Amino acid sequence: MITRIGLGYDVHACDPESTKPLVLGGVTFADGPALVAHSDGDVITHAVIDALLGAAGLGDIGSWFPDDDPDLEGADSVALLEKVVAALKDEGYAIGNVDCVFIADRPKIAPARDAMIERLAGVVGADVSIKGKRAEGIGALGRGEGVAAQAVACVMKGAL
Repeated sequence: MITRIGLGYDVHACDPESTKPLVLGGVTFADGPALVAHSDGDVITHAVIDALLGAAGLGDIGSWFPDDDPDLEGADSVALLEKVVAALKDEGYAIGNVDCVFIADRPKIAPARDAMIERLAGVVGADVSIKGKRAEGIGALGRGEGVAAQAVACVMKGAL
């Protein structure tokens, strides 16, 4: 059996002029800042996609879903994740688990954590954990100029 690990990262700037909803982990946040993004800007799901693609050696989110593709404007990131999970299965990979961290001073994700975990775990078919970390006022994330997420994924291929 082959076990592989992938790391994903995503960051988006806040857009104070936009009324676009904030989506994180497939859940809409009414109190969040709008983000500059070609798709829905879901940094958590984007980081998960990159972690899974990296673990399977299948490239990155930009090669699969380019930000200059007009068909992807406003795209639902969970639908993109579904395509990636299907591709991993086609390549013979099983997903072991995914661990994510969201980095921003706002919004607080704790009230929606269970809903995000349920949504993403339902797509990846494995355990998902999501943690929120504050930037403590440091740098652009701490000043509320953007949000970021990191994810690590474990995938396995071959007989157990």
